[in-house]
Amino acid sequence: QVQLVESGGGLAQAGGSLKLSCAASGHTSGFYTMAWFRQAPGKERAFVASITPSGDSNLDTDSVKGRFTIARGSARNTVYLQMNSLKPEDTAVYYCAALLKSLALQRTVDGYSYWGQGTQVTVSS
Repeated sequence: QVQLVESGGGLAQAGGSLKLSCAASGHTSGFYTMAWFRQAPGKERAFVASITPSGDSNLDTDSVKGRFTIARGSARNTVYLQMNSLKPEDTAVYYCAALLKSLALQRTVDGYSYWGQGTQVTVSS
């Protein structure tokens, strides 16, 4: 079993930066793909980024456009989402997910087995 806890959310101004953290517990937490999703009011939960056990990252290019970076901590039990040049459109609850079921489902909610409780990110104009 894997437990995920997000932190680092809050209120930021447009153009500012925030760094989200996802702490994972469980002895296998460092050996599978982990990802970040976000859900804005009235919208579906959407893929943001993922990272493999070896450190290879995958980003939603259309929404991120080079502003976000995902990284795994040196202990391999923590993943980060560095968000720069924040926009009001980035306002959402951000969720950490783990254990990819299939490569074909990498960018879908149904593709992951474990989820954190979420952390709110609000960006003012």
